[in-house]
Amino acid sequence: LVAAHRRYVDAGVDVVITSSYQASEEGLVAAGVRADVARTALASTTSLAREAGAPIVAASVGPYGAVLADGSEYRGSYEASWAEVRSFHRRRLEVLVDSGPDAFAVETMPTEAEAEIVVDELRRLTTAPAWVAFCCRDGEYTFGGDRFADAAAVVASAVDAVGVNCTSPTFVHDLLRRGPLGTPLVVYPNHGGTWDGAHHCWTFPGGASSVGEWLSGFVPLWQDDGARLIGGCCGVGSEAIRSLASARGS
Repeated sequence: LVAAHRRYVDAGVDVVITSSYQASEEGLVAAGVRADVARTALASTTSLAREAGAPIVAASVGPYGAVLADGSEYRGSYEASWAEVRSFHRRRLEVLVDSGPDAFAVETMPTEAEAEIVVDELRRLTTAPAWVAFCCRDGEYTFGGDRFADAAAVVASAVDAVGVNCTSPTFVHDLLRRGPLGTPLVVYPNHGGTWDGAHHCWTFPGGASSVGEWLSGFVPLWQDDGARLIGGCCGVGSEAIRSLASARGS
């Protein structure tokens, strides 16, 4: 994990997000780990990112569905009640807050309701900087079916930035234009490529030869839209991040 984080540090990132997205005491215990060891492992995600030399460490706070590992984070509907979801987030946040990250990345939120729960519980524990990023199915709606504009507005006053992640880059411009006025925006999409089965490779629109070339072309547009934090999610590796960092500085 430290070596993986360091590749992104070497690529020029300002913020490293911890590996706590899918980690939880409940999940690790179910895998046979003792509860105390599970909590220690979850807390260690912050120190591991620091060990890699990260300028800023943001603790990843993923949705309840990420821990279930059944794809439900992309639906936002759970068999658990919202009270159970709240209790889950409270227990995990207590560990992460005590680990002392510089900021919190409340990310891949599929619904307004879950984002509001996480932010409420986070703010009961800390005033540290935080952002909320929703995952969206198109240029208007989250995966859970909420309007991004409405969901972002609900949490904007309690955090330092709002935006999207784990979303196709082709939807980002329309989504950011719907962001709350005056609120800094954050965006770190998926790579957005198409798998070419005949040639066993990913292809990208416009003839781009790599993820980095494809995504970096969006940077000026997203900055004009108000994005102040720009990065990558699934399929965006360290070399693509290097390209994004270069585009930001040009």
